Amino acid sequence: MSRPVNVAVLGATGSIGRSTLDVIGRHPDRFRVFALSANTQSEELFELCVTLRPRIAALADVHGASALKLRLAAADVPTEVLAGEGGLVSAAAHPEVDVVMAAIVGAAGLPPTLAAARAGKKILLANKEALVMAGPILMGAVRERGAQLLPIDSEHNAIFQCLPPHAAQGLEACGVRRILLTGSGGPFRTRALADLAAVSPDEACAHPTWNMGRKISVDSATMMNKALEIIEAHWLFGAPPSRIEVVVHPQSVVHSMVEYADGSVIAQLGHPDMRTPIAQALAYPERIEAGVPSLDLCRLGALTFEAPDFKRFRALALAYDVLAAGGTAPAIFNAANEVAVAAFLQGELPFVRITDVIEAGLARVPVSAAATIEDVLEADRRARAAAGATVARPVARLV
Repeated sequence: MSRPVNVAVLGATGSIGRSTLDVIGRHPDRFRVFALSANTQSEELFELCVTLRPRIAALADVHGASALKLRLAAADVPTEVLAGEGGLVSAAAHPEVDVVMAAIVGAAGLPPTLAAARAGKKILLANKEALVMAGPILMGAVRERGAQLLPIDSEHNAIFQCLPPHAAQGLEACGVRRILLTGSGGPFRTRALADLAAVSPDEACAHPTWNMGRKISVDSATMMNKALEIIEAHWLFGAPPSRIEVVVHPQSVVHSMVEYADGSVIAQLGHPDMRTPIAQALAYPERIEAGVPSLDLCRLGALTFEAPDFKRFRALALAYDVLAAGGTAPAIFNAANEVAVAAFLQGELPFVRITDVIEAGLARVPVSAAATIEDVLEADRRARAAAGATVARPVARLV
């Protein structure tokens, strides 16, 4: 290589961002941190800038960005500070950036991820919401601008590794029968449904196998994360919904599987450590050390699998309904969930009503065509308003 690969880490202060920086730090001759972004975590971003000295730091919080600029100048750190959504977009599309780690949580990650695609970047997609909300638009930009989109979610990265190189020609062409997305079932997989009304945010965030951010941990507890991954798999791999299935696998060792027409099932196994898919995508098509220990198969014990309980995890059934509806339905689905999860984490909504709020959003916001990003963002806005009203004014379940 003539120079290290310049990487923009969007969402640098979150769990995926930190894991990405850990992998990059193990290969200083190969990768360079060119840009970092955060939402409102100005103190954490300041510390990262002092240590890593990126060319650019982008903070979504405009007021915090002004203060960050002054602090970096006082510390003699020559990092340019960008602010707001425009700053995130500029960092993602910067001409000197080679790779964009898209790890901003939620709908806020869509504009910079789309900007990276339109700029023809290599995108490591950890922000599943961008693809859920605007799958046709994002994938269209990837194709038109020659960008490369590599999945970072452990499940989709596993599927990517289990598919042959010519999978881009279509799953039929490479003999794929089914895509099997594994999920742990979260912390409440076996808890009595009657006991879920009183669970706390801390309980919901205590994932049995993964160490994740709070929003994603709650999504795992409702299996909304798997619902979103069904939609994501549809767009990433061109898989019809009928060929995407969910399998509950509590040990989180088998990260997903692909079944072929001849009956073969190929699985990707590994420790539940996000540094594995991050390293795989960063170096693709090569392999690099990620700091993850070897998997000791002899000490694993039993690996178990079970069918998901659609009564307990209602979001899974909704995902297939949303895919069938098309248009802006996935954006509505995602936005209502973000509002509901935020309300739960703030103590404003019982855990058992998260999916009720999502269903209310789908029932109350009309689905329209998603021809442009403006269509998607308008649906997102309307769904947030509807979900917020449902949180403020409890209603009976819509099922």
